[in-house]
Amino acid sequence: MRWFGIAIAIGLIAGCAGKQVVKSPQVPKDVQEGLASYYHDSLHGNLTANGETYNRNALTGAHRTLPFGTEVRVTNRTNGRSVRLRINDRGPFVDGRIIDVSRRAAELLDFVDGGVVEVRVEVVAIAAE
Repeated sequence: MRWFGIAIAIGLIAGCAGKQVVKSPQVPKDVQEGLASYYHDSLHGNLTANGETYNRNALTGAHRTLPFGTEVRVTNRTNGRSVRLRINDRGPFVDGRIIDVSRRAAELLDFVDGGVVEVRVEVVAIAAE
């Protein structure tokens, strides 16, 4: 009977050999709070850091460290409006600012007139690099 138990254990171990355990990807709970600004219209048509052409009507943004293609939810802390956008550029390069957003994103967040606003940036999905 003891050999039977050992034989079953060996069979189970052998059956698992060669199989890989794949963990489901976990989205980090990265959250930042700080200032956001938006791209000036004069930058429309320029190249972004990932090689795309900047389109002021697209929902895109610039972040200093997040991988290109990462999706974030940006929430205006003043009025509660939020927008989901994709990181395709580097920046902002002004102290205290954590993200630059496209003109369209700034319109949806309702801060075009002010130019800068307090926001919360939450990672929604990290792109594979």
